[in-house]
Amino acid sequence: MSGTLEELQKQIDSGEDLASIVRTMKALAATNVRQYEKAVEALDDYYRTVEMGLAVVLSSKEELPVDPKPVPRRPALLLIFGSDHGLAGRFNEQIVSFALEEYWREQPGAALPGNLVLACIGEQAYSRARTGGIRPAERFSVPASQAGINDTVRLLLERIERWRDAAGIQQVYIFYNRPLSNSTFGSHAEMLLPVDLAALRKQKQAWHSRSLPTFTMPAPRLLSALLRQYFFVSLYRACALSLAAENAARLAAMQAAEKNIAERLDQLKTAFQQERQAAITEELLDIISGFRALRRQ
Repeated sequence: MSGTLEELQKQIDSGEDLASIVRTMKALAATNVRQYEKAVEALDDYYRTVEMGLAVVLSSKEELPVDPKPVPRRPALLLIFGSDHGLAGRFNEQIVSFALEEYWREQPGAALPGNLVLACIGEQAYSRARTGGIRPAERFSVPASQAGINDTVRLLLERIERWRDAAGIQQVYIFYNRPLSNSTFGSHAEMLLPVDLAALRKQKQAWHSRSLPTFTMPAPRLLSALLRQYFFVSLYRACALSLAAENAARLAAMQAAEKNIAERLDQLKTAFQQERQAAITEELLDIISGFRALRRQ
């Protein structure tokens, strides 16, 4: 009986230690979700400023480059934002499945490019893609904090430029999860290249001034500078939203784990009390039996 009690006590101690770890991870995930959401909110104003600048330049009468038409035989680049660590539910499985299957089924007349270059941000997404039968061309590490997003985005832009020169890539898609609430997320896709200049040209931006916007530098040069900022902001936003969604998924996983641990601890404590009561009852019966035997002698 004592052996059973010792085993139950060890299980209870292990469960309480695990519950403490889960609570810490839950608090950290909740903090990180808000941190990355604030980063996206701070970026939104800058993103709108870049869009307004593009709309102004493209609406000018100066001659500007025409939207390039992708060549079907040229490979397309798919960037999938995942995570380096697990304990995030179906976070990586969902985005890889969306990027390689679901997204293309939703597009009328579109299909997964047969000639593609796949790059994954995150070890878990890389492993999922390989399990699905596609070997990614490169794997990038997920930034560990908001400060590391800048370096990751710069590295991605450098690699995209190299792939365009080496493989003639004209289409770049980015796939990432974004938070829908504090503990849920949904998958999203964007086409980074080619840029839809026609749509940006037609876009109407509210101008909060009586003065009409203008510029003095050559339009092609200004357009090139704004597009570079547009690419940077788009990738930064995708990375920050993916990190927020990852922590939202981890928060949900930790909440479920916390509930399961609490239920298991209740079961273990109930079993411990029952075993302890049985042990006490058995000892009392032994004492009574011994006392009766002594009285008979």
